Amino acid sequence: MALNYIWVAFFLIAFLVALVKLLVFGDTEIFKTIVEGLFDSSKVAVMDIALPLAGVMTFFLGLLNIAEKIGAINAIARVIGPFFNKLFPEVPKDHPANGQMIMNFSANMLGLDNAATPFGLKAMQSLQELNPVKDTASNAQIMFLVLHTSGLTIIPLSIMAQRAILGAADPSDIFIPCLIGTYVTTVVSILIVGIKQRLNLLNSTVLGGIGGLTAFLGLALWYLSGLPKEQIEQVSKVVGNVLLLSIIVTFLAGAIRKKIDVFDTFIEGAKAGFETSVRIIPYLVGMLVAIGAFRNAGAMDYLVSGLKYVIGLTGVNTDFTDALPVALMKPLSGSGARALMIDAMKQFGPDSFVGRLVCIFQGSADTTFYIVALYFGSVGIKKTRYAIVAGLIADFVGVLAGIGLGYLFFH
Repeated sequence: MALNYIWVAFFLIAFLVALVKLLVFGDTEIFKTIVEGLFDSSKVAVMDIALPLAGVMTFFLGLLNIAEKIGAINAIARVIGPFFNKLFPEVPKDHPANGQMIMNFSANMLGLDNAATPFGLKAMQSLQELNPVKDTASNAQIMFLVLHTSGLTIIPLSIMAQRAILGAADPSDIFIPCLIGTYVTTVVSILIVGIKQRLNLLNSTVLGGIGGLTAFLGLALWYLSGLPKEQIEQVSKVVGNVLLLSIIVTFLAGAIRKKIDVFDTFIEGAKAGFETSVRIIPYLVGMLVAIGAFRNAGAMDYLVSGLKYVIGLTGVNTDFTDALPVALMKPLSGSGARALMIDAMKQFGPDSFVGRLVCIFQGSADTTFYIVALYFGSVGIKKTRYAIVAGLIADFVGVLAGIGLGYLFFH
C-alpha cells in the first residue's frame, strides 16, 4: 500500500510543481519537458535495463540451475545456515534460498552488480515459495530486500574510476569512508528489521557472524590501505573477476563429475531468465517514469533548496548541503544519483569536500525504490508492508553516517 501512495505522489507533486511554474513563472516548456521525460524513462526502463538484464539473467539462472543440480547451493546453505537461521527463521536451514542469498551478498560485496541481480532475483523467488500469502511480503523477503538495499560493497570501483576520469589526485581516497558508510547502513538494516520482527539478535551466532564480517572487512581494509591506489584498483578487478569465473568453472566441473547433462541443465534454468526479465518490465517502467516526472518537474531541486534553508536556520555548518541531491536521489534512481555525483564533482572539483562527500553518499547505500520494484515485482508482491520504510530509515542513517565520515576524513 505504501508503494501505491508514493507512486501516485510522484506524479501529483510533479504536476503541481509544473503548474506553478507555468502559471506563476511563465515556464511554457515545463510540461513538454516532463512529457518527453516520460517517454525517455520508459525507454530507459526497457531498452537500457530490462533487455540487457535479460541476457545476464538468462546466463546466471542457467548457471544456478547447474549449481542446484550438483548440490552446491545446498552445501552453501548448510555452511551459513546457523547465521541465516537467526535472521531468517522462516527459512529452513538447508533451503536453497540461503545459498542464493549469500551468493547475492557476495557478488554485491565484490562489486559484481550484474552477477548479483540474478542471484538476488532467484533468492526472492525461492523465498516466495515459502511465503504463505503470495501477494504480501514475508518477513524473510523484507529482511533480504532491506539488507540488499544497504548495498554492502568492499571496494567502490566504479566510483573510484569516475574520480580518476575527472582528475582526482587520489581517486581511491574515498574507499575507506564508503566501506564504513555501507557497513553502518548494513548493520542498521539488520537492527531495524530484526527489532521490528522481534528477532533475538543478541545471541552468539548473530554476534559472531557480524563480528566475523567486521574482522574480515578490517583485514581487507588493513591490507588495501597499504597499497598504492593503482594496485587497489587492480586487486579489486582481479579478485572479483577471478572469483566469479572460478565459481562458474567449479559448477561446470562439478556437473561433469556427477555426469549431469550440463548444457540441457543450463538451458532449463536459462529459460526462467528471460521470463523473469519480461515480468519485471511493468514494475520498472512504472517506477522509473514516476521518478523521472518528479525529477524533471524540478521538485527535487525545490526539496534540496528547502532543506538547505531549514538546515541553515539551525546554525550548523552547511557545507554538506551541496551534496544532498545525490543523497536524496540515491533511493530513487541509481543512474540519476550517479549523474548528480558526476555533476557535483565537475562543479566543485573531485578533491573538494562536496566532491568527495557525493562519492560517499553514492557508495553508502543502494536504490531502495528500484530494488523494491525489481525484486518484489519479479514475484508479484503487491503489499510491501514496512519494507520501504525500513529501507529508507537505513538510507537516512547512511546519509548521516556519510556526512559524519565526510567531515571526519575531508573537512
